[in-house]
Amino acid sequence: MTPDPATHSTATNPLPILGNPPAESTACGSAAVVAPPVSRRLPPWLRQNLGEGGGHGETAGLIAELDLETVCSSAKCPNRLECWSAGTATFMILGNVCTRPCGFCSVPKGKTEVLEADEPDRVAEAARRLGLKHVVITSVTRDDLPDGGADHFRQTVAAVRKATGATIEVLVPDFIGKEGALERLLESRPEVFNHNTETVPRLYRTVRGRKSVYAWTLQLLADAKRIMPEIKTKSGLMLGLGETREELLEVFADLLSHGVDFLTLGQYLQPSLDSLPVDRYVLPEEFDELGDLARSMGFAKVASGPLVRSSYHAREMAEV
Repeated sequence: MTPDPATHSTATNPLPILGNPPAESTACGSAAVVAPPVSRRLPPWLRQNLGEGGGHGETAGLIAELDLETVCSSAKCPNRLECWSAGTATFMILGNVCTRPCGFCSVPKGKTEVLEADEPDRVAEAARRLGLKHVVITSVTRDDLPDGGADHFRQTVAAVRKATGATIEVLVPDFIGKEGALERLLESRPEVFNHNTETVPRLYRTVRGRKSVYAWTLQLLADAKRIMPEIKTKSGLMLGLGETREELLEVFADLLSHGVDFLTLGQYLQPSLDSLPVDRYVLPEEFDELGDLARSMGFAKVASGPLVRSSYHAREMAEV
């Protein structure tokens, strides 16, 4: 049974907004403050340049040769060239079309694709040829499939482990309403189970759409730990969508109370003109502060920074 969306009161202490000071205007003889829109120009700490001699071309060529999808490209990750230069990638299975219209994501929505029976073996071959020691496997959301794609996840994890002996991290959709899907996936026994919270409860419908439910996200993470106590559970949030400090700390506490071990915090960047706009650019020092707070609250590992993403330097985080 799907739980009702969780509701939290709106907190009053927003994180500072980077940008020009608000412009003052006069209305009906009294001063009014009008906040300017956030500039589309990225602040300097979010700009990246890839040095010469990177291996991103070889990684991109291998992915194209094996006809694979990566979240690096589909979601327009800002770190994709850095990761590809290091010979790493986050593989995206179950096609490149999603059934959820999330406001923050650039992955195509619409008519989904037929599952490819050989995809697990192609992912395994790519991981083997890249020499990966830690492999991250994610997917689009497939509400159209009876199990949400859980068995395809299971097959892919098994194929990658057989081909490489690597540790495996799965970054999964919520499998909402898919009875038995989580249990089926966990039969493959990945080392890390990752499901992103993405944002605070007040913004859930705006950011994640009508079908996603905050309480379900927490329950999925807790159920993974209950079914497989030795697994490391992980979740991440995007900052800069309008959340407040109090709301973030409430989410941190909720995740800890549901057994989450690892936390990632990164800056939301608008991937397309049709996506949600950035509400603010969070300063690097703020990310440091929030990371320290999260660690002090009890998370085993925290990655917090403007360019941090769910699977960024995932191997280092998984090494405990």
